[in-house]
Amino acid sequence: MSRILVLYTGGTIGMDHTPEGLAPVPGLLPRLLQRFERPGMQFDVVEFEQLIDSSAITPRQWNQIIDALSASYARYDGFVVIHGTDTLAYTASVLAFALRGLAKPVVLTGAQLPLVHPRSDGWANLADAFEAACQADLTEVVIAFDRLLLRGCRARKLDAERFDGFNSPNAAPLAEFAISAHWHRQRWLRPDGEWRPLRLEENLKLAALMLTPGHGSTLAGQALRDGGLDGAILLSYGSGNAPADPALLDGVAAMRARGCPVLTLTQVVKGAVAVGAYAASQPLARAGAQPGGDLTPEAALAKLHVLLSAGLAPEALREALGRSWRGEMTV
Repeated sequence: MSRILVLYTGGTIGMDHTPEGLAPVPGLLPRLLQRFERPGMQFDVVEFEQLIDSSAITPRQWNQIIDALSASYARYDGFVVIHGTDTLAYTASVLAFALRGLAKPVVLTGAQLPLVHPRSDGWANLADAFEAACQADLTEVVIAFDRLLLRGCRARKLDAERFDGFNSPNAAPLAEFAISAHWHRQRWLRPDGEWRPLRLEENLKLAALMLTPGHGSTLAGQALRDGGLDGAILLSYGSGNAPADPALLDGVAAMRARGCPVLTLTQVVKGAVAVGAYAASQPLARAGAQPGGDLTPEAALAKLHVLLSAGLAPEALREALGRSWRGEMTV
């Protein structure tokens, strides 16, 4: 018998039609979930008091999810977190890093259409999420969506129109659901240490700055120098290339002098930052920016947030950012 805890945080999947448009309706989703009751699995549903559109999520809601999982961890075999799709990849990444020592499945899912819609994708997503949550040897945070099981800190929302809204561009899926479930267990992570979840510091100032031709690099440099940031992500071109704009490089150097990390990522969906592949990738690295490899922006923000919340010293922080903790980057 698998005991599963379902956390319902909000999102399209549990919405219904109201005079103002689609909106979360308290009590609706727990009623609809009754159809998943079956022998061999028992589940409880906790509906958050304030159901939100996931575009409004903040670190406070992330801590609420972490607290709920921590409080119930010993009593359940697996967990399903039902979430809006807009920021689902951010939340999955945060949980992947914050739930240190996780030894049980935590499966996030949602839907592009609410369950009350006759063509809702939510029913299949929930069925796959429940099945994944019953796999005792799945010991990581994952996303179940459109017949794929994806590593949470590798996934991105790539389509707002189609049902295959999520994928992990630089990593293979962990399972594929067809008539039978195809579990790619050789790709699954093993537990890492003892269970010690970490709450987030809610007042950290982090930003992702996308470089653009023209004044974009200068404006990014000003934000780094004068924005009071605790950490930042620079979305550069191609393999980590950027203009040698003095304002940008001064901003990176100022962050480094304050002991605040700057990660360089690429704007392209597939591929990685590779310092030295082009000469244009060198100035940022010399100024103190750290290459983020093929981290997704969502995983990079989450990794920064969790590591800064842990209070690591600058050099320890830099070393930890360059390591793959939970399969989030290719080393």
